Amino acid sequence: MAGVEITGPLPDRFGEILTGEALDFVATLQREFDGRRRELLDARQARQAELSAGGTLDFLPETRAIREDDTWRVAEPAPGLADRRVEITGPVDRKMTINALNSGAKVWLADFEDANSPLWENVVAGQLNLRDALDRTIDFTAGGKTYALRPDEELPTIVVRPRGWHLTEKHLLVDGAPCSASLFDFALYFFHCARRQLDKGRGPYYYLPKLESHLEARLWNDVFVRAQELLGIPRGTIRATVLIETYPAAFEMDEILYELRDHSAGLNAGRWDYLFSVIKKFRTRGREFLLPERNAVTMTAPFMRAYTELLVRTCHRRGAHAIGGMAAFIPSRRDAEVNKVALEKVRADKTRESGDGFDGSWVAHPDLVPVCAEVFGAVLGDRPNQLDRLREDVSVSAADLLAVAKTPGDITEAGLRNNVEVALRYLAAWMGGSGAVGIHNLMEDAATAEISRSQIWQWVHNGIELADSGRTVTKELVERVIAEELDGIGREPEFDRARYTQAAELFAEVALDDDFAEFLTLPAYARMP
Repeated sequence: MAGVEITGPLPDRFGEILTGEALDFVATLQREFDGRRRELLDARQARQAELSAGGTLDFLPETRAIREDDTWRVAEPAPGLADRRVEITGPVDRKMTINALNSGAKVWLADFEDANSPLWENVVAGQLNLRDALDRTIDFTAGGKTYALRPDEELPTIVVRPRGWHLTEKHLLVDGAPCSASLFDFALYFFHCARRQLDKGRGPYYYLPKLESHLEARLWNDVFVRAQELLGIPRGTIRATVLIETYPAAFEMDEILYELRDHSAGLNAGRWDYLFSVIKKFRTRGREFLLPERNAVTMTAPFMRAYTELLVRTCHRRGAHAIGGMAAFIPSRRDAEVNKVALEKVRADKTRESGDGFDGSWVAHPDLVPVCAEVFGAVLGDRPNQLDRLREDVSVSAADLLAVAKTPGDITEAGLRNNVEVALRYLAAWMGGSGAVGIHNLMEDAATAEISRSQIWQWVHNGIELADSGRTVTKELVERVIAEELDGIGREPEFDRARYTQAAELFAEVALDDDFAEFLTLPAYARMP
């Protein structure tokens, strides 16, 4: 095709996804919308410069009328999205696709973003897996075990998370430039699966990650309108849930819902990326926005309570679903005591969310689906959601959202070492093609790796003294910890020295350089074939 070039390999069946018609559809959206995408990325940088120079975040005065107007609502819940009490998340590899669709959850978040390593083979095969799943032709065999969809059972509603606006797909060039990864992931799924979903009584649904403003939501809405027009699908068929996982977006929830109102399916509280964004946006502000180690920051911290309660109130005021955060625990097949303690924490977390008014929540493992279903079922009963719970008792100010300094918790050497170890293990797996990695009974993804490395960057630049050892966090100390943790991992039988050496070099770059890499996945992707 004129102006379109594939630079990645084309193994068997990839031609079923990368058809001329599909690539023409991708290229049309890229040519029409990529300029605006790049302008919005420039706007992010301008806003960051203002914050670094001493500015702050606040509710926008120019959109006050939207926030204060009580008359507008988002569209009614689409088929398959009225009851979202349990959503399972995971990458789009073949095994996970089958396990997620057999899990008993109401929704599967099919993730091309934080839980997916963007190897070309993963990205295109993921699209093929989704299409095969809708056709019920998907199966998988490994270790002598065969996986297949359970016959005659209703599948969870599939909601696809494309990659964020900041990412590109370097293996598809349009007019000589890499395609927007967001448009690539969105367009291929829409082209191949929108009508398949409609034929099954559902629709093409999406989760939108990393948005930082309502203008970025407006761009997505314009993409939706144009895509539906190009394929002759009625406007409003697409529905999208936005992850409120950046600090600026927390101040524009009403506006984001408003921009997407004909296509909106609600908002989600993306807790780990939110913490990462807190550090990133105010990284030059000394200890004013200093967080304790990541495992000490709970959802009961005042600024996190303000964020989640405002999200529920905003959503329900507009008739939109509010979806809670991730339960990342992976049950152990060997340690009953570990399971008991962890499941109690999961239950407490879901009890808090359901009590706060959330309509559903995320889990990372099929074994957590029953716990989440039970907790939300106790609150919902026969109702599909609690959109009628308006939370008019909630009043959140900008100061409440910014009250990071009130967060209790320590920074310890154990926490430093955990951050380093998790990041090394995750990055080594990510570079090898695995984006969701079980580490110490927790499912780690790019979001948790981001919080790990950004915390260390913040501690180094603020000369933090560790509560348990008394040592000051310096670049030299972190380099020693990296070497020591790498040495410990190196004693394991499956250690891949080349991959871990690459992971250690990358981690040192994004955690210790004076310049803060906006996303660790950007330099990581540059190293990926």
